[in-house]
Amino acid sequence: MNPSYLQPEYDVVIIGAGMGGLTAAGILSRAGLSVCVLEMASKPGGYLAGFQRQQFRFDTAIHWLNQCLPGGLVHTVFEALGTDYPKTARQQRVKRIVGDAHDYLLTANPDDLKAQLQRDFPHEARGLGRFFDTAKQIGHHFNTQSIGLRAFETLEGWEKVRYAWHGLRFIRPFLPHVFYSGDAGVKRGLRRYFKDERLLGLFSSEPDMLSCLIPIGWCYAGDFQNPPAGGAQSFPEWLEHLVTSLGNHIFYHSRAHQILLQDGRACGVAFERHGEQFQVRARHVIATGDVETLYEKMLPPAAVPEDLKARLRKAELYSSSLTLSVALDCDPARLGFHEEMVQLTRQDVPRAALSGGDPQQAEILVMAPSLRNPSLAPTGQGTLAIFMPAWMHHHQNWRAGRDAQGGYVRGAAYTQLKTELAEALLQRVEARVAPGLRQHILFYDVATPITHYRYTGNKDGTMMGARPGKENSQAKIAHYRTPVPNLLLGGHWAELGGGVPIAVKAGFNAALLVLQKQNRAAFAAFAQYTGRQLDAPAIRQHPALRPYANDWQRQPTPAEIAGSVQTIGHRGPRAADTPAVS
Repeated sequence: MNPSYLQPEYDVVIIGAGMGGLTAAGILSRAGLSVCVLEMASKPGGYLAGFQRQQFRFDTAIHWLNQCLPGGLVHTVFEALGTDYPKTARQQRVKRIVGDAHDYLLTANPDDLKAQLQRDFPHEARGLGRFFDTAKQIGHHFNTQSIGLRAFETLEGWEKVRYAWHGLRFIRPFLPHVFYSGDAGVKRGLRRYFKDERLLGLFSSEPDMLSCLIPIGWCYAGDFQNPPAGGAQSFPEWLEHLVTSLGNHIFYHSRAHQILLQDGRACGVAFERHGEQFQVRARHVIATGDVETLYEKMLPPAAVPEDLKARLRKAELYSSSLTLSVALDCDPARLGFHEEMVQLTRQDVPRAALSGGDPQQAEILVMAPSLRNPSLAPTGQGTLAIFMPAWMHHHQNWRAGRDAQGGYVRGAAYTQLKTELAEALLQRVEARVAPGLRQHILFYDVATPITHYRYTGNKDGTMMGARPGKENSQAKIAHYRTPVPNLLLGGHWAELGGGVPIAVKAGFNAALLVLQKQNRAAFAAFAQYTGRQLDAPAIRQHPALRPYANDWQRQPTPAEIAGSVQTIGHRGPRAADTPAVS
């Protein structure tokens, strides 16, 4: 959108057009508020934005997708906004676990895996039964109790009492397992069910006991979905349309660098766009990006207590990743891939080595997005996404130099390292799960933690922000209200955890906090909806909300535009020495 459309003042300015920011913008737009969204990238989505090259669209972020079917958190929020949102389908094959001496498949019917394990380990049959029963109870609990959509900060009066009671009931099944973390803790927790070292090796890469149980529980609950047609990018593209069709503005290539203050309260944002400086005023500001950047670079030093900034610096984060986006000259099914995520691990190395940055030892995750969504690749061809957990400090900051401002300089050593690591990962994947893989690679792009940092601004390129857990909970890392009045968090720092459901929840609740002050009628309507006093048709037609035409139409992907195409001639492992994504 042309900056000439920029108004001098809005009700709300939102920093970031990821799922959190766009969800908040969608709720506020339906409530009739004027909204301006500032996004430093060229398109919406944040980690879901992906990219295109030739006739391929690359879905680079989603490992697992949850809560998008009826009753799920994402579905509940989207249903309140409109009926034309991208639809998902239940995933049947979820995870294939490939180790040194095992190869097992977790599906939408976990009892199949339980039966296979009991056949392979008859001496552990009873314990395996209890293990899967525990996972099933947790999955059933997700279905019957649901994940609370409202954040505590948005509640009023007796809602807080009900929330506390619901919260105690929800966490009860998790308490017996919550303190088993780290290598020793996970093994100790698993040994409550079985002791065979080969069974323990199935979970060699999981960071805590709940990570072993919850995916199985989600399978019992039927809560794994494939991304919608067009890929994960369809979610932010739909929200973008909803926001702009209701008369609000999204500005891309717009990097916010300062929160404007008046009498200690947030009153707007200063941002740079194509080398020009702009200011926009607002009654409220919702920041959905990195909280350390917000607190330490965009506000005066005294605006945020040092204690809070110190706690945030020590927060336990999700890792970043080394990500390969691979274009194939054949359907990935020919190489043995299906819709499930392949988890390739080693049991002969310490658990810490699985995320230590060594491509020969690290855990590798492989997905075939074009099998989940054929619209992503030309007919007869396909895409792979290959992930290795990675941290910014690995490989001496990825052999990148630093400029005078402390930014990363990506030179020849950086490019060479990416190629070396990518080839090592491809060799392992080819040897263990996809013989002949490299003969079918048209090209691939490589992203490092530096790439993720450049495109998202997230600290150390973290994929999802702060992890759930005792330390982050006790340190009160997650929060919506900042020390600055009228400045709210609405992204992955507002809640512990990550992924599409958490981002949607954060954006929804940040919007509710604004509506508490700006539009009480709309706030009451959404409160009734989340409390099930209103159903989806009633909230969509509520007089406190602006009507939406439900007229979004997904734009075709490059492969769909091309139609049925001939296989592109094979050109070797890479189409270029320097990948486009760096």
